[in-house]
Amino acid sequence: MTRTGLYPGTFDPLTNGHLDIIGRAIKLVDKLVIGVAVHSGKTPVFTIDERVAMAKAEVARVFPDADIEVAAFDGLLMHYAETVGAQVIVRGLRAVSDFEYEFQMVGMNQKLNPDVETVFLMADPQHQAIASRLVKEIARLKGDITGFVPPAIAKRLQEEFA
Repeated sequence: MTRTGLYPGTFDPLTNGHLDIIGRAIKLVDKLVIGVAVHSGKTPVFTIDERVAMAKAEVARVFPDADIEVAAFDGLLMHYAETVGAQVIVRGLRAVSDFEYEFQMVGMNQKLNPDVETVFLMADPQHQAIASRLVKEIARLKGDITGFVPPAIAKRLQEEFA
């Protein structure tokens, strides 16, 4: 049986922290689905198609031999997990504040489907401060984001805020 993991997020933009979590998640599952969320509560800089395309390009560049699928999804996370046959939802944690939110989500997800486990991966210390919203703000203010995102994504952000 193939163990499938789902790593959901808005990935606006995909950061080096996200790539770190992806690299560690693929060690735990046979196949990883990166679910790029259409999040109605957020106003992304990039469209869903752009976010999916950027994630696909970076995943192919960094993890060329891994079984990783990148796709957009809308709606309830647990429904999408069931659709892709995920047994595991992968979540990255940077700080205690992340844990508080994620802890609530795990409880709700367990009620929705107790067969899907949630696994938390701590961010590597060098990536703990990286948050997509902060990267966008730094880029918007013409700051240096090269240490936070892959080069191609840094270029796209710089163009977006030029």
